[in-house]
Amino acid sequence: MAERIEISRDIAASPEEVYAAISDVTRMGEWSEECYACEWHEGFDGPEVGATFDGHNRHGEHEWTSQGKVVEAEPGRAFTFEVSMMDFHYATWGYRIEPIEGGCRVTEWVEDLRPESVIELSKQISGVEDRSERNRRTMSTTLERLAAALEGRAAPPAG
Repeated sequence: MAERIEISRDIAASPEEVYAAISDVTRMGEWSEECYACEWHEGFDGPEVGATFDGHNRHGEHEWTSQGKVVEAEPGRAFTFEVSMMDFHYATWGYRIEPIEGGCRVTEWVEDLRPESVIELSKQISGVEDRSERNRRTMSTTLERLAAALEGRAAPPAG
């Protein structure tokens, strides 16, 4: 069952600045509440279709690493990556950037691709009971922290 969640936020920065920030996965820990660090795999050092990276995540005492694969890298417009663990593609995350007066509108979205058969295992790995509710909350925090960084404001604390 694929569920898609989208959260949008207007940011007073150019689409190019926003794209540069979100597509540099090594900075993800600055914005994300759950993904605290990422690094590109050998042979990659930036966002291009096919580039892969590890994302290190935590929730309370639970920690896990997933692999990301860039499937869309359109400067100033869109950045999308598939997320897998042990070669199982379980989610796709993306950012859409639209110019507006005074900056841009950034929409972070996720498609949860986990079949019912892996939901319990997923809960055990992450410690997250309600993935949809958590994603909605953490996506809002991610966009707020991204906006704060790009607009030169203090970022809000973790929710």
